[in-house]
Amino acid sequence: MPLKFKILLLSLIPMMLVTSAVTWIGLNQARQLSEDEIQLFEEHLLASKRRELENYVSIALTSIAHIVNNAGADDEQAQAEVKKILTDMTFGQEKDGYFFVYTLDGTNLVHPTEPELVGRYLYDLQDSRGDYVIRNLLEQAKQGGGYHRYLWRKPSRQEQIDKLSYVVLLPKWNWMLGTGLYLDDISREVTKIRGQVTRNIRNTFFTVLVIMSVAVVLVVLVGIAINLHENRMADSRLRLLAHRSVLANVADRRRFSRELHDGINQLMVSVLYRIELAKRKLKNGDDSGLEDLDKGYEVLNEAIQEVRRISHDLRPTLLDDLGLQAALQGLLSRFEERTGIRLKVDIRLPVAVLPEDVEITIYRLVQEGLTNVERHADASLLKLSLWGQSGMLWLRLQDNGCGFDTEVLERFEGIGLRNMRERVELLGGEFRLLSKPGQGATLLVGLSLQQKGMNE
Repeated sequence: MPLKFKILLLSLIPMMLVTSAVTWIGLNQARQLSEDEIQLFEEHLLASKRRELENYVSIALTSIAHIVNNAGADDEQAQAEVKKILTDMTFGQEKDGYFFVYTLDGTNLVHPTEPELVGRYLYDLQDSRGDYVIRNLLEQAKQGGGYHRYLWRKPSRQEQIDKLSYVVLLPKWNWMLGTGLYLDDISREVTKIRGQVTRNIRNTFFTVLVIMSVAVVLVVLVGIAINLHENRMADSRLRLLAHRSVLANVADRRRFSRELHDGINQLMVSVLYRIELAKRKLKNGDDSGLEDLDKGYEVLNEAIQEVRRISHDLRPTLLDDLGLQAALQGLLSRFEERTGIRLKVDIRLPVAVLPEDVEITIYRLVQEGLTNVERHADASLLKLSLWGQSGMLWLRLQDNGCGFDTEVLERFEGIGLRNMRERVELLGGEFRLLSKPGQGATLLVGLSLQQKGMNE
């Protein structure tokens, strides 16, 4: 999997997880809050029903009070008159509201909508949920009056409906008088509200889902745009580096060709001329030919030294024979002898053998840095540090010279500094040049060893 794709996933996955978690928590809290609100709404409706039931029972008691108060404990005529009055008392748009009367042993005395129950013993009657309806109603009446909720058949619908009843006790005759209200209207309201809440939560979820999808698409598009831009920039920089590398190779070849032609070639021609001249003189018995041989020897030795110099410029032999540390020590020793600038050197290589491209890059950076210090810094002290840390090889060159303005340098960067920077960038390293006028300069370079398959 490409690194850029992994980075894109690392940016998308946390965002999606956080958004999903926040959405889930928010929806659960909204659902819980809505459920609490629905329960509170239902309680308000039930409280209203309770007050209404109390009012109905109070009306019924008022309607029969004059008969009960004037009747005796066993006045059957008065009891019959009360039963008739309660049977005729109905309320509600569909006449579903009525009054019922039971004795304390559970025998029904009044039931306008189901007259077949009159006279039956219903103490152990249970609804479909297993609730002992009459038994629990009698318990409420004996305690001074109260409410009980159960399932009962609604006359207008002929089906079991949730019902709330309120009962009181008529102590003179030991009757339980009560009435009830069906709660299907409350159920409808609660169901309606719960449906609205469910739709709102679902709409909120889909809204969040759409927003998250749009955000993901935007992140992907921005990532693709940045990726394309970076690829173009990288391609442009690679082309520029390749072009500069070709120009540098051409310049090196031209310089080597010029040095070979103007230096070594001229010296070898001179040697050949001296040998031919000495050869002719010695054939003619002229001893001055020996002097020509001596001069030819000197020129040949000079040519050999020139070949060694060119070879050293191409790749130092110390670097191949003794390694980077020895090559740097030799380079620094010659620099100190030549310039008189005092050196403080701290070289701690992380591994015994470094990659060749890292070794030659560090050597050329130090070589070019020493040249710049010698030519431009006017320094008396130069500190060189080389160490390994976290899979990186770090180089620091610090002088106490005159320094310079880095902003000006960026606009007029010389070939030497540009070559140093490009050497580091070709290896994917870090290049920093820090300086201020009058405060010296510091070169800091980091090259990765892990990319070369090595560990610190």
